[in-house]
Amino acid sequence: MKRTAYIYLFLWVSILMAPLAHAHKPSDSYLALQIQEAKKGTHITGQWDIALRDLEYTIGLDEDQDGSITWGELHFHQTEVAAYALPRLNVRMRDAPCVRRVIDHLVDNHTDGAYTVLRFEMDCPKASKTLEVGYSLFFDLDPTHRGLMRLTYQGQTQTAIFSPDQATQRFELDVISPWRSFFDFGWEGVWHIFLGFDHVLFLISLLLPSVLTRESHRWQAVLSFRVAFWDVVQIVSAFTLAHSITLSVATLDIFQLPSRFVESAIAASIILAALNNLYPVFEGRRWIVAFTFGLIHGFGFAGVLMDLGLPPNALALALVGFNLGVEAGQLAIVCIFLPLAFSVRSTIIYQRHALGSGSYVVIVLASIWMVERMFNLKLLPF
Repeated sequence: MKRTAYIYLFLWVSILMAPLAHAHKPSDSYLALQIQEAKKGTHITGQWDIALRDLEYTIGLDEDQDGSITWGELHFHQTEVAAYALPRLNVRMRDAPCVRRVIDHLVDNHTDGAYTVLRFEMDCPKASKTLEVGYSLFFDLDPTHRGLMRLTYQGQTQTAIFSPDQATQRFELDVISPWRSFFDFGWEGVWHIFLGFDHVLFLISLLLPSVLTRESHRWQAVLSFRVAFWDVVQIVSAFTLAHSITLSVATLDIFQLPSRFVESAIAASIILAALNNLYPVFEGRRWIVAFTFGLIHGFGFAGVLMDLGLPPNALALALVGFNLGVEAGQLAIVCIFLPLAFSVRSTIIYQRHALGSGSYVVIVLASIWMVERMFNLKLLPF
């Protein structure tokens, strides 16, 4: 039985630790293309927002190595930035490549930091209702990178998400399918929850005691799966409701919070959830913690959609798809966690190490994240 417990726990920890390298917002860039018919062929105006932190890693922007990239340093490297990025974006009309040229270099602040802004134009020698876009930025260095695109033609908007598996995509300009946006952002929601290790760690910290009950100041195994299942349902429902509210509020630009405050508060929520495992205050009422801090986590989820700048008609469907994707990813984690945790709930390895020692490790890790986010430091490689 003890050996079985170790095997189950090893599998469970392996699953949880898989997305370890992404406690912060995963790498994204934001591409906007506006298509216009010209006398000869097609004219495209574009804007490409690329995170400075990603460019620093790939080509190096911080000349004096002081940890801060100035406008002067970026301006010095702007030709190098364009030479690196633009060959990794290929646009074709009727199999004919479009000729591109940079018209401006700017800087903008997104929810997760500063981005360089490349504004460019493209002239396509042929007119067509079919556009092909190939995107390969950072894929050779970071397979988790995503390119989020907004495509506008005759007042209609389409969206797309580029990944290593979908690096080249075709678009029918006169056929707008809202379900494409819905499913693209649904999958992005699943991807986002799996890569958002801080969100996962908060949820797991809340779920760890679900297969236990507190008696005489000690944790004891629950007698039935139904008791554990009902506790999980309450926690997940509260977390889902809370982050759905603030995800919608932030994405629809009704109310927003500063990114540094949100990210720091998310780290603090993990600390408090783990502390409650060691010194139970919300015993049997962890759904209150899930709801309260779920409101903060919703603001963290919102960055993907906020930064893409979709019009209201496209934003609504993308928001629903993304939120459902987050819930699907969350449900998958619960379906893996609960049976494994329930099967080893009576063992010392679960009660003492997974719940006890594990909570201490979580507190230390989340404390470092909180200091990093509060003071804009880099202490851990993830």
